Amino acid sequence: MTMTSKPPRLLTVLLNWRTAPMTLRAAKAGLAAMAEVQRAFPGARTDMVIVDNDSGDGSFEMLRDAARDNGWTEGGAVRVIQSGHNGGFGAGNNVGIRAGMADGEAPDYVYLLNSDAFPEPGALVALLRALEADPQAGIAGSFIYGDDDVPHETAFRFPTLLSEFEESASTGPISRILSRWRVPLDIPQVTTRVDWLAGASMMIRRAVLDRIGIFDEAFFLYYEETDLCHRAARAGFGTVYVPESRVMHIGSVSTGMKSWDQVPDYWFDSRLYYFTKTHGAVYAALCSVALVLGAGVQMLRRPAKRRKDKGQLRRILAHHRRSLGSGRGRKQGAGRGPVTLRDMKGKS
Repeated sequence: MTMTSKPPRLLTVLLNWRTAPMTLRAAKAGLAAMAEVQRAFPGARTDMVIVDNDSGDGSFEMLRDAARDNGWTEGGAVRVIQSGHNGGFGAGNNVGIRAGMADGEAPDYVYLLNSDAFPEPGALVALLRALEADPQAGIAGSFIYGDDDVPHETAFRFPTLLSEFEESASTGPISRILSRWRVPLDIPQVTTRVDWLAGASMMIRRAVLDRIGIFDEAFFLYYEETDLCHRAARAGFGTVYVPESRVMHIGSVSTGMKSWDQVPDYWFDSRLYYFTKTHGAVYAALCSVALVLGAGVQMLRRPAKRRKDKGQLRRILAHHRRSLGSGRGRKQGAGRGPVTLRDMKGKS
């Protein structure tokens, strides 16, 4: 039973980068889940936009042709578009969000689905019902598990100075003392308010995006969902974890980051920018100090890890000095106001 005065309009955005066969598999699962929304909410309109994030490997043509041959494009139910450049996860999803619904009107909800994520039956219906039931909830996310059936940590607290120290130290006594600040939450068993969610399967109320804007494109990859949920919280919108919405996620197929043996520079960029943007440059610097101190504690407790951790520490310190020296932590995204939905076709 919907609380809105009209049937909901749902836009699914599916971002591809060089994973066209898997993206088509995700699209098929997404379309089945969207059909369930139409049955659960009579009169609902559901559209899908598949965005190729400038793959340059023939992905766009493969996706376009497959969507046409499968009959998905009839009536504008599925559109395959090009981003024009690879600006990262947030920028690519923004292209799909700006595209809006095929009929020129804006959606009531935007659902983001990773190209390596596959909703189970009822997954989208559960997210939509959670948002329809709670007008103060602006973002809803799913229970995510891997292809090995192991649940993924996808519900989190916002990172802080203390959480940086706890995560880096990663020792039992410190983690127990700082448990209230530990970023990953125990996986909720019922629908629960959380600070932020992973973006593999995330539904967003359009009113949130109208108020705070869409993704900050200064983040290339990582921390963009954290930032979006943080801005939503500041605007008074809650984020909810919905365990009834189950989605299988292979994870890190596009990025190749299943192993964190070598953390990419853009992770350091995003981390520094997030702390600088939300708390200021001094706090960001202190967070890096906390990270270093925590890693020092871990090296003292686990001598076998010293060689690897020393290399990681050197990278953290070098990146922070380089970034602050160039003003990257302050300038990333500077001069850009909130990206709003004004570019979208029409208004409902």
